[in-house]
Amino acid sequence: MATNVIPVSLPEAGASGETGIWRVFRPVINKEKCVKCWLCWLYCQEEVISEGADGFPEIDYTYCKGCGMCANECPTKAIEMVPEGRGNSL
Repeated sequence: MATNVIPVSLPEAGASGETGIWRVFRPVINKEKCVKCWLCWLYCQEEVISEGADGFPEIDYTYCKGCGMCANECPTKAIEMVPEGRGNSL
């Protein structure tokens, strides 16, 4: 007897390679301003925002392209786009 098989695609992180290497600006989260509304996660086109160990959003810079969508949508302006090479925390 045949079983019903549903084909599933399970892409892996970075299937197309590391995409953050050409970023010019990167988002930095100010945890003092962050209210954990998660709009940054919702609008992130690359799905690089996840919950950190402290419960705040955390950005995977390996794949973040620096588009600034998260900073643009943040209602408390807790995310600042800073030039690549500047410190990671505010």
